Amino acid sequence: MGEENQAGDGKVTLKRKITLFNGVGIIIGTIIGSGIFVSPTGVFINTQSVGASLLIWLLCGLLSTLGALCYAELGTSISRSGGDYAYIYTAFGPLPAFLRMWIALLIIRPTTQAIVALTFGQYVVKPFFPDCEPPQDAVKLLAAVCLCILTAINCISVRWTMRIQDVFTSAKLLALVIIIISGVCYIIMGHTENLQRPFEGQYSAGTVALAFYNGLFAFGGWNYLNFVTEELQDPYKNLPRAIWIAMPMVTTIYVMANLAYFAVVTKVEMNNTAIAAIFGDRLFGSWSWVIPVFVALSTFGGVNGVLFTSARLFATGAQEGHMPAFFTLFHVTKQTPIPSLIFTCFFSLLMCTTSNVFDLINYFSQILWLSVGASVVGMLWLRRTRPNMARPIKVNIVIPFVFLIAIGCLVIIPAITKPMDTAIGLAILLSGIPVYYACVKWESKPECYNALSGCVLRFFQKLCSCNYVESSEKMSG
Repeated sequence: MGEENQAGDGKVTLKRKITLFNGVGIIIGTIIGSGIFVSPTGVFINTQSVGASLLIWLLCGLLSTLGALCYAELGTSISRSGGDYAYIYTAFGPLPAFLRMWIALLIIRPTTQAIVALTFGQYVVKPFFPDCEPPQDAVKLLAAVCLCILTAINCISVRWTMRIQDVFTSAKLLALVIIIISGVCYIIMGHTENLQRPFEGQYSAGTVALAFYNGLFAFGGWNYLNFVTEELQDPYKNLPRAIWIAMPMVTTIYVMANLAYFAVVTKVEMNNTAIAAIFGDRLFGSWSWVIPVFVALSTFGGVNGVLFTSARLFATGAQEGHMPAFFTLFHVTKQTPIPSLIFTCFFSLLMCTTSNVFDLINYFSQILWLSVGASVVGMLWLRRTRPNMARPIKVNIVIPFVFLIAIGCLVIIPAITKPMDTAIGLAILLSGIPVYYACVKWESKPECYNALSGCVLRFFQKLCSCNYVESSEKMSG
């Protein structure tokens, strides 16, 4: 990438502004969002076992690390931004890639952002309602405010977005360190009554799979740096380095934080979604308000990371003709995808109309892991069909196979235990096929369609002072 903002033909080119430290911040900042403050309840509800819950958290970290290593190979051999979409496009062609973009637009990204934003709202109002559940209208309103403020900041400056990510990542790590140290000290003082008979619980294939969904949701974000590789400095070195630094840190923090939770919070209280607030009330007394504040900071940074990468994903899809053309528009000087950010925010606000976080997690997880599995299968397929493709990183063949076996269990078991949710997800996925042939594949569209498309494009160009972004490389099926 050159140093100029704008190419000679008027197209915007993206500078590589994201450093290794920024990259680690994106991974940690996106992973440690709402998950560690919501998912412990979801994992425990499905197992009713302290020991099994801790084991699941550890396995979720290991599984996410295996996935991140596979994505390191994918991200350095296919250095185009877009993550799963770019990899599926390169391996299997435009239709499967469009379907991945379709479910990302309708389900995965808006749902993820809504979950994190709703958790932000839950913890912001929790100190004002210490003895009861906060009013859901207030939670939803705060979630909407969070989304709108961060969308505005993402539109204004990439540099400010990265500063927010770095600062809030540091704040959330500090919060979790306080929780972990407090919990360990509580155990050392002899309070181990909640840890007795750790593996006593209720187990079935379906509930264990749902427990993994909740744990893996908390690790969601390990692949988000792959969505912005075109803006990452020296991606061949910094992408795997960021993964190796971030993933062991997050796994250790999560397991220790859960151990602290279980030491302080009783099994009955574990059914409450605001588990960190209960933890603070038990240990910090009059200072218990500190924990909800830190959780709010954590989730605020989490929403920021998801918004940043989501907009880049849709922009990449538009460059390939799979999304409306206005998604390709970036501000001519600020280099921010303003139309894409606004659209992402709008869909997330629609998802915020619900307040049941666990239903949202279970609903989108199966589709998410299906698409992740397709990307890793694509990696193996490219090894077979394009053996001479440049691969700065090449993982051991055992890693993707172990990862795919785990994903197969995560997709198939819930399909058997909750067939209706699976059917709805597949219906939304397959509904993208007629859309693809009508809007993408059909070349001789009526003149009125092209005229309307051109008017919308020019409207966003003038409204947002945007122009086309120029990518460093095009994808090939």
